[in-house]
Amino acid sequence: MSVYSKFSIFTCVTRPRVSGPSAVVSILLVFCSCITSTTLGYDASMMNGINMLPSYTDYFHLNTATMSLATPSLWIGRAIAGLTYGQVTDAVGRRNAFFWAALITLISVIIQSGVQNTATFVLGRILQWRAWGVGLLNDCYYVGGLVAAGITYKAATIDSTLAWRMPSAVQGIFSILCIVILPFIPEPPRWLANVGRREEALTVIAQTYANGDESDVIVLAQYKQVVDTIHYEREIGETLSLNQLVKTPAARKRITLAVSVAVFSTISGNVIASYYLGTMLNNATIVDLTSQLQINIALNAFCLCCALAGTYYSDHLGRRITGIISTSLLTVFIFIVGFLTKVYGASTNQAGILTTILNYPIRANGMGIFTFVLNGTSLLCVFSFPFALEAISYKAYLVNGAWDVLEIVFIWFFWVETSGKTLEEIDAVIDGIKHSEASNLEDIEREN
Repeated sequence: MSVYSKFSIFTCVTRPRVSGPSAVVSILLVFCSCITSTTLGYDASMMNGINMLPSYTDYFHLNTATMSLATPSLWIGRAIAGLTYGQVTDAVGRRNAFFWAALITLISVIIQSGVQNTATFVLGRILQWRAWGVGLLNDCYYVGGLVAAGITYKAATIDSTLAWRMPSAVQGIFSILCIVILPFIPEPPRWLANVGRREEALTVIAQTYANGDESDVIVLAQYKQVVDTIHYEREIGETLSLNQLVKTPAARKRITLAVSVAVFSTISGNVIASYYLGTMLNNATIVDLTSQLQINIALNAFCLCCALAGTYYSDHLGRRITGIISTSLLTVFIFIVGFLTKVYGASTNQAGILTTILNYPIRANGMGIFTFVLNGTSLLCVFSFPFALEAISYKAYLVNGAWDVLEIVFIWFFWVETSGKTLEEIDAVIDGIKHSEASNLEDIEREN
């Protein structure tokens, strides 16, 4: 019995259980990914909100140290998962890995919502590592954030621990939705082709692109790209092992780009506002709880608008240029926050891109490295920021802004453009050669 069969609850459900337009399959795939991204945003905004609630901070008797532990403990579990779960997805398939991760997350939400002490709360958050790298549809991050901000705002009026337990429990709904949707979506065609199930891979591509028509020219071109590239990778000895991550210059370049995305996604300053808005507002002399929770709602609504604008311009300007513009704007604004906190604050202290750049042999493990670095840097940033803000006040923002300048330089010189290309076509950008004779899909679409 194969590893896939042993751990699969979807052995006979490789194809999606839907018939009709490809739009249905695509919508379900996108929706499942959106739920994952929404979960991340919900968690950040929820912690942002409950860190402001006296019913939460007083219940656990939180100080700077214990709050710094409880808030980013989620990232500990995700960092551990990043080093291990990539190999699991290669062995049992993406859907099965997603299912078991969603189930564990649901259990962790139950633990977190019913805890009686800080240690158990931290344990429950460590187990929440489901969204380790599936669906980086970051617009929905702020949909989750907006939902959590609204729920936390209303729950704040409850005069008991339900004020923070209820928002925590609602988080489990996202895992349940993922488990319900999974039987209706297919395994990725590249995984199917790699394990020898090529007829199913063709079927999945046809269901995704052409309403199930396996003779469609775009379907055949995409299928040929997938099969030719996997054949090429096997011919030159590429495997799914960890050492493949650093075996060739191209692989090392891909991992470097992935790691840069992970680091820039967390240490640019955005994570600070996602988890410690209350502390930032306290330093800015905005101490009223209701006002802080209202600002949390407004912040997530504003960020959702910015994310939607970023998505639009990623298609029209390209991902690299959009990354340069957005990071530049973030740098300007974080300097502004620092200066305004200095001038008006109360302190007297003076002291995307990601999966597209990883080819199939290193994709799962590369995502694992990305996830480990992403969550490791998030843990560092979220854990250390309260201490930094307490010790050097507004200067913490200025240090962060100076780092962001270096990010802009790196993006300008080292990031590559991936917009409008299939995963196989991106090989030509990074490796300097395309590993399939099939035409580019954009060229075929233009001809038709």
